[in-house]
Amino acid sequence: MGLPAGHVTAPEIGLTRNQQLKALGNGVVRQQGAVALRLLLERATATEAA
Repeated sequence: MGLPAGHVTAPEIGLTRNQQLKALGNGVVRQQGAVALRLLLERATATEAA
């Protein structure tokens, strides 16, 4: 997900699974958006070049 291992799940942090999920929230959305934008820009560039 782009975070260091144990960022939220390390035992010494002491969070329950529900607390871990809440802390992570929608953190993956940013990375998915970046990939989607990159793919769209690549397609647009390829279309312009053709």
